Amino acid sequence: MNVAYLLTGGNIGNRLQQLSDAKDAIAENCGVISNASAVYETEAWGLKDQEKFLNQALELQTSLDAAKLLQCILNVEQTLGRKRQMKYGPRTIDIDILLFNNDIIQTEDLIVPHPELPNRRFALECLAQIAAGIVHPVLHKSIAQLLTECTDTLKVYKF
Repeated sequence: MNVAYLLTGGNIGNRLQQLSDAKDAIAENCGVISNASAVYETEAWGLKDQEKFLNQALELQTSLDAAKLLQCILNVEQTLGRKRQMKYGPRTIDIDILLFNNDIIQTEDLIVPHPELPNRRFALECLAQIAAGIVHPVLHKSIAQLLTECTDTLKVYKF
């Protein structure tokens, strides 16, 4: 079994329902969700002039390899109405693979660990709640340590 840490998020429509629908669809199609963080709200990262996001980290036990998990996640996003129109733009749902086992993956379609993880307080806050002691396989620092060192100033609140 593989262990993947995912981050779900969205800022269009009923944000809480979108996260719930994504969690259900991931559990139905991609594997077993063994842990989930609280839901957090934050200002948009990257493209700031948009509605606030809700985010949640999920720990997933899956028999899928990373490439197949990515395809499964993209199918879930599409089913839930995700339209890729603008980088960092508003979206109904976004699902990122933050970590996959202790693997380092660099392909045309997938980079794991997620390259922006150390720079995104909203991702680290969610992930630290369920995996604070997990060590980033490239930076060799725990998620808790990365959160402490994160220079992102966007406020993150439990929803």
